[in-house]
Amino acid sequence: MKLVSVFLLLLAPVLTCCLRLVLPLDCNDIHNHDKSRPSGVYTIYPIGATSAVQVYCDMDSAGGGWTVFQRRMDGSVNFYRPWDQYKTGFGSAAGEYWLGLENLFHLTLRKKFELRVDMEDFSGNKVFARYSSFSIDPESHGYRLHVSGFTNGGAGDGLSYHNGQKFSTFDKDQDSHSGNCARMYLGAFWYNACDYANPNGVYRLGADATVNRVGVEWVHWKGRNYSLKTISIKIRPVQ
Repeated sequence: MKLVSVFLLLLAPVLTCCLRLVLPLDCNDIHNHDKSRPSGVYTIYPIGATSAVQVYCDMDSAGGGWTVFQRRMDGSVNFYRPWDQYKTGFGSAAGEYWLGLENLFHLTLRKKFELRVDMEDFSGNKVFARYSSFSIDPESHGYRLHVSGFTNGGAGDGLSYHNGQKFSTFDKDQDSHSGNCARMYLGAFWYNACDYANPNGVYRLGADATVNRVGVEWVHWKGRNYSLKTISIKIRPVQ
C-alpha cells in the first residue's frame, strides 16, 4: 500500500501537467458543459487566459447560454461615460454593467453570434427583439456594428437603423449626425442620426418628457420619452 502511495505521489505532477485547463469563452461554453446551471454571474475568458471577466449569464431565455453584455435594471450605475470606459467595461455583473467593446469584439471574432434584447416597462410588460447575426469591427474601425435577421418578440426593430454605424460616446463622436448624438441624448451607442434605441441613456421612471429623449429608450415599443424599467442585451453562438 505504501509503495502504491509513493507511486501515485510521483505520478501526480505528470497527470497535472497533462490536464487541459478549459477556460470558457462565453456563457454558452458554461451552459454546454452543464445545462443545469442557473442564470447568474460567471467568469468567462473572451481574450484568453489573462482576460478573466465576470458577466451575467442568461441560462433561461430561449434555451439559455446567453452572454449579457449590457444590463440596466435600477439606475445604480451611471452610463454617461467616456470612450475608454466603454472600451474596457464598467459596472457589476450582479447588477448594471457594460462588458466592454474590446471584449465584445473578441467574442464575435471567434464565432458567429445571434443577439437578443429583453426589456420590461414599469407596468410589468415584457418583450424582446432578436437578430440572427451580430458582430462588431475592431477599434481601428470604430467598433462598427453589424446586425441583421430581425425577429419580433413584441419590441419592434430598434437596431436595423443602427446597422453599419460606429460606436459613439460624448468624447468620441463617430455618428452620422451633424451634432454629437451621445451628448444630445446623454448616452453612448452605435448612433446613426441619431437613434431608435438608446439603451445606455439616463435611467428614468417611465414616461418623462422633462428633458427630451434622454432616457433608456426603445422607440418602436414605447415611443419617445419613455424610459424602460429593465433592458439587457445578450449574445449567443448561432446554434
